[in-house]
Amino acid sequence: MASLFETFRLKDVELKNRIGVAPMCQYSSDNGFPNDWHFVHLGSRAVGGAGLVIVEATAVSPEGRISPADSGIYLDEHVEPFAKITRFMKQYGAVPGIQIAHAGRKASAHKPWEGDNHIETGHGGWDTIAPSAVAFGGNLPKVPQAMTLDDIQRIQQAFVSAAQRSLAAGFEWLELHFAHGYLAHEFYSPLANQRTDNYGGCFENRIRFLMETFQAVRKVWPERLPLTVRLSVTDWLPGGVTVEESIELTRRLKDAGLDLLDVSQGFVTPDISQIPWGPGFMIPTVSRIRRETGIPTAAGWMITDPNQADDAVRAGDTDLVLLARELLRDPYWPYHAAAKLGVEKASDILPVQYARAVRR
Repeated sequence: MASLFETFRLKDVELKNRIGVAPMCQYSSDNGFPNDWHFVHLGSRAVGGAGLVIVEATAVSPEGRISPADSGIYLDEHVEPFAKITRFMKQYGAVPGIQIAHAGRKASAHKPWEGDNHIETGHGGWDTIAPSAVAFGGNLPKVPQAMTLDDIQRIQQAFVSAAQRSLAAGFEWLELHFAHGYLAHEFYSPLANQRTDNYGGCFENRIRFLMETFQAVRKVWPERLPLTVRLSVTDWLPGGVTVEESIELTRRLKDAGLDLLDVSQGFVTPDISQIPWGPGFMIPTVSRIRRETGIPTAAGWMITDPNQADDAVRAGDTDLVLLARELLRDPYWPYHAAAKLGVEKASDILPVQYARAVRR
């Protein structure tokens, strides 16, 4: 049996395999509402055989959207459109997950195919907030407003409310987005955080926003369901976040009730020149974090080949493999992977409507 197609149980949730759909922004919402595009995009990956499907970075407040077209869960009215999607995913064997997020200083941007640059305030854009009044740079030059303590509390409550709406919408897997240069990562990284109060400076202060936000969400998210975090564990830059720091942070999150770490990296500044791009380049780091913290992990980044993914799970380097671009290229990658790995009755991964035809 290919390790990639073993079941995986976390709390009261069981995935039918170790393949997950990573959160991928679609920039196709109006005022945060999911629509037919999201239904087809997410539903087709469930039909394609993935054990876990995680909805894109979904904003906890309007100013937390990366772009005006981002998904959101800041209104009670967002719940039912998402519930339609979660019902379909469950019907076809996928566990529905959602990633909730705040974009911080990277918010108020055009869609990637429309420039991916900041939109001026008053011209469809809005004022951004961040730990410090320091611009991201590059094509995102807008200087954010430094958050007050009231702002911090407001956004933390927004995460709590978003978690409660996610539960009401039928999601069974919740991921907090603490990566990729968005708000939580901005607090964590010295490259973005220049505060001199209790939320900046030393490691203890820089992780305070992350820890407080996680603990607040943990209080309202059911213990029976997985609560996970996507963390940029390294900035790859001098003076930035290190893997060693992230191992310590992960230990603390685990003590606070973290169920799994979705290991990611980078993007707190426009400089990505030092990222060692290559097939599965994050797997060794994922393996180290899993080994040194004892926390279940998910690995991503340039994992495309079924043997590569199966080897990572079999070797104990990771518990799950989250695919993004590869599942855009091929929504039925799980079926094709099962066939390549010699899984008996690989077609059974698909719904009967497809499986009966594929078997011929």
